Amino acid sequence: MSAPGALMARQTVPGGTGPLPQLLLAAVCAAYGLGAALGWGSPEVAMVMGDFGLSAAALIAAVSCFLYARAKQSRFRPAWLLFSLSSAMAAAGNAVWGWYEVVLDREVPSPSIADLFFLCFAPPAIVGLLVLAKRPVTKAGWVCLVLDAWLIGGSLLTLSWSLALAHTAHVQGESVAPAALSLAYPLLDIVLVSMVLALHFRRSATNRSAVNTAIAALALTVLCDALFTSPLLRENYRSGQLLDAGWFAGSLLLAYAPWGARRTVETARPPRGPRHPSRPVAGSLAALTPYLAAAVCTLGILYNVIEGRRVDRVVVLTGCTVVLALVVRQGIMLVDNIALTHELAQKENHFRSLVQGSSDVIMIAAPSGILRYVSPAAAGVYGREAEELVGSELASLIHSEDLGRVVHEVRRFLAAPPAEEPTTRIECRFRSGTGEWLNVESTVNRHQGGLIFNSRDVTERVRLQAQLQHNAEHDPLTDLPNRALFTERVRRALTGRRAGDSGTAVLFIDLDGFKGVNDRLGHQAGDELLIQAARRLQDSVRTGDTAARLGGDEFAALIVGDGSRDRSAREYQVQEIADRLRLTLSQPYRIDGSEVRVAASIGVAFAEPGITPTDLMRNADLAMYRAKAAGKDRVELYAPQMQAEVVRRTELAARLRSALHQGEFALLHQPVVSLTTGRIAAVAAQARWRSAQGILFTPAEFLRVAEDGDRTAELGRWLLEEAVEQAAERSRLGHRVPVSVRISARRLLDKSLPLGSIEALLTRHGLASGALIIELADSDPRISFDDLEQRLVSLRRLGVRIALDGFGSGYAAINALRRLPVDVLKLDRGLVEGVVESARLHKITAGLLRIACDLGMQSVADGVDVPEQVLALRAMGCTHGQGMAFSGPLDEYRLRRSLVRDEFPVPGGVALPVLTGGAFAARNGSNSETRVPPT
Repeated sequence: MSAPGALMARQTVPGGTGPLPQLLLAAVCAAYGLGAALGWGSPEVAMVMGDFGLSAAALIAAVSCFLYARAKQSRFRPAWLLFSLSSAMAAAGNAVWGWYEVVLDREVPSPSIADLFFLCFAPPAIVGLLVLAKRPVTKAGWVCLVLDAWLIGGSLLTLSWSLALAHTAHVQGESVAPAALSLAYPLLDIVLVSMVLALHFRRSATNRSAVNTAIAALALTVLCDALFTSPLLRENYRSGQLLDAGWFAGSLLLAYAPWGARRTVETARPPRGPRHPSRPVAGSLAALTPYLAAAVCTLGILYNVIEGRRVDRVVVLTGCTVVLALVVRQGIMLVDNIALTHELAQKENHFRSLVQGSSDVIMIAAPSGILRYVSPAAAGVYGREAEELVGSELASLIHSEDLGRVVHEVRRFLAAPPAEEPTTRIECRFRSGTGEWLNVESTVNRHQGGLIFNSRDVTERVRLQAQLQHNAEHDPLTDLPNRALFTERVRRALTGRRAGDSGTAVLFIDLDGFKGVNDRLGHQAGDELLIQAARRLQDSVRTGDTAARLGGDEFAALIVGDGSRDRSAREYQVQEIADRLRLTLSQPYRIDGSEVRVAASIGVAFAEPGITPTDLMRNADLAMYRAKAAGKDRVELYAPQMQAEVVRRTELAARLRSALHQGEFALLHQPVVSLTTGRIAAVAAQARWRSAQGILFTPAEFLRVAEDGDRTAELGRWLLEEAVEQAAERSRLGHRVPVSVRISARRLLDKSLPLGSIEALLTRHGLASGALIIELADSDPRISFDDLEQRLVSLRRLGVRIALDGFGSGYAAINALRRLPVDVLKLDRGLVEGVVESARLHKITAGLLRIACDLGMQSVADGVDVPEQVLALRAMGCTHGQGMAFSGPLDEYRLRRSLVRDEFPVPGGVALPVLTGGAFAARNGSNSETRVPPT
C-alpha cells in the first residue's frame, strides 16, 4: 500500500457486467468508424449509414434509457427519461435527414423539420444533467451554480464568436432564418457544454460510473456538434463521413451507460503508516472553474485585439457580463466565507466550553506517549492540575500491574482498521495527586498518529461491582461462599494443577434438629445458630479449603488434596476431619441465654479421575442422606451402590408414571373372615403392579418411589373406582360383600377427591349403602381433626362405613378414636405378629379389643398368618381377621370361587391346615401373592 489513506478499495456491486459488453461496444463503434473512414464503399451506403445508422443508434439510446427508467425506481429516474427524450429527438432528426437524402434523393432544405428535431435535442439533455447534479442546499449555492454556468457559457460564447460565429452571422446576415438556425446549434451546444463542465464536480456519488458514462456520451455528441458548426466542415460535410462516427459512438455510449457501467462502492483503505495530507484535486478544480472561464473570455477578447479586428459588440457585452458575474460570485463567496468563519468560531467556542466544563478528563497523547493536552477537569478528577500533567509520559501515571495490558490494547487498537474499530475502551488504575490509585475508564480515539483519551473516574463503580460480586457469591446471613461459588471452586480443584488428585474431597453437612430449634425458639434464634455454626465450620477447615453454606441448614466443605498417593491414608485423614467437624458442630450453642443442641450428619465423597463438579457434589449429597437415614449424627462415605439405588428408584418412578395408562396395574382382594364362623364378611382391595418387564411390585415397593403427589393421587383414584366397579359387578351376581379401600387422611382431605365424586361413583355403579368401607390410614399430626371429622361425617351420610386402620400404632390413635366417627377398628400388624409370643403385646391387644367391644365396634386383625394367632385373637374377643391363615390376595376369578364357597376353616383347639384357593397355604408372610392368571 502506497500513500496511506489515498487509495480506495473498489468493490464491485452485484448487478454490474463483465468486460464482454464493453468490448462489444468498442468493436461496433470501431467498425462504424472504420466504415466511415473508408467511405462505406459507395456514396449510397454512406448516406444510409450516415442518416439511418445514426437514427438507429439514437433510437437504441432512447429505448435503453426509457427501459432503465421504467425498471429502476430512484430519484434519477426523470434524468434518464429526459435523456431518452433527447435521444428520440436526435433519432427523429436523423430519420428526417435520411428521408430527404436517401428516399427523396434531394438536398435537405434549410431550415427543415430535421432542424426542429435537432434543436429539441439539447434542452432535455440540459434538464437531465440538472437532475443528476447534487443540488445546492442554500440559495447562495443556487446563485453560484447559475453564475458558474454563465461564466463557462459566456467564455465559450466569447471565444466561439471571435473564432467563427461572428463570420457565420455576417455571411448568413442576408437571411434571418438561416442565420438564427446557424447560431442556434452552437449556442445550445455552448449551454450544454457549460452544464457539463459546471456539473462535473457537483455530480451525485450514487451510481457515479453510470453518470460519468452519460456525461461522456453527451460531451462526445456536443464535440461533434461543435465541429459540425464550423464553416469549413459545414460546407464540405456529407452524410457517412468520419464525423458521424462520433455521433454514433455518443448514442451507443448513452445507451450503454445505465445498464453496462460497473457500479462500484468505494471504501477507504485503512492507513498503514503515518498519514500525509493530500490536496483535494477535485475540489481545487471546481473552485478554479469560474476563474478559468474568465481567463478564456479574456483570451477571446485579446485574440480579436491581436488580430487587429474590431472588437464585436457581442464580445464586449458577453465579456462585461462574465466579469460582472465573476464579481457577484466573488462577493457571494466572501459573504459566505465570513458567515462560515463566524459559525466556525461559535462552534469552536461551543466545543471549548464543552471540553472545559466536562466532568470527564480529555487528554491528547502524542505518538511518543507524551501528553500534549489535558483538560481542566483533571484538577477535580485526578487532584492534579492540567499544566502539571502536560509534558509527562502517560505510562508513568498508570499502575505497573495494568501497564502491560494497556500497552497491548493500544497496539492492537492502532493495528486495527479505523473503519472496523473507530474507538476502544481501556480501564486501568491511575495515580492521583494524593498518591491514591483511582480506577479510570477511558474511551480512546485516534488523532494524527496519536491518541485522544476521554477518561472518567469509575472508582466507586468498581467498588460497587466488587461488592455486588461478593454478594452474588456469598451467603448474606453467614458470609460464607454460596452454592455458585462453592461449585466454581470445586471445578477449579478438579481441573487446575491438582486435577486428578484423588485426595480432594467434598463434605455435605446437614444440621439434625435445626427445624425444631426454629419451631421452638423462632427463626431469629435459628439464624443465630446458623451464624455460629458457620463460624465453627470456617474455623475448623484448613487454609486453602473452602467452607460454604448451600442453603437452609445445609453446609459444605471442600478439602483440597495434598498430592498424596496413599488413598487409604488420605481417606482416613478426611474422615478424621469430618468427625472433628461433626463433634464441633454438635457442641451446645448459646443463644439468648439458652443452651441449644443440634447434631450433624455428614456425607463425604472423594474425587475420581474424570469426575465433574456436579457428580462429586451429588455423591456427597447422597452420602449425607444415607447418614441421616442411618440414624443421624454420623459420617458416611460415598459408595457406588448409593448411586445405583438412586438410579433404580428413579427408573422405577419413571416406569410408574406410565404404568397406569398402559394397564399394568391389577386389583386384588383379600378376604376379611369372621373368626367365629369362617365366613367372608368383607374383602380388602389391594393394588399390584406387574411391570412390562414381568416384575410384580407390592404397594410397599412402588409407593416408596411414587414421590410425585399427583401420581399417588391418580393411583388412589384408580384403586377406588376399580374397587367400587368390581364390587357392584359382584353384587349384581349375588355376592353382596362389602369392599374396603385404604385411603390416607391427607388424601381424603385432598381437593382432588371431593365428596361429590365418591357419591357420584356410588350412584353411577349402584352400590348399596354400607357396601363401601373406607380404611383411614396413618394419622399425620399436621392433619386438622376438625376437617377430617367433618369429612367422615359426610361420608357416613352416604352410607360409607369408616374403619380406623393401623390401630395400636401411632400417638394419635386414641385421639382419633375419641373424636372421629369410626365403625371398625383394624389392629396393626405389629400387634398381631407378637400376640402369641409376647405376653406384653397380648395384654395390650386384649385391652384394645375390649375398648372396641365397649364402643360397639367391629374389630379386624390385620396380618393373621398362623392358626395360633386365630385362636388367641378369638379368645380376646376379636371378631374378624385378615391374613394368610385364611387367604392371600386373590384375583377376581379366585375371589368369586371363594365367595361361592363363602367359608374358610377356622381352627378349633389345634392347628389345622388352611385351604387357600383349593390348595394348602404355606406359612409365609402376607406379602406372598396368589399368581395372577394371564389375561
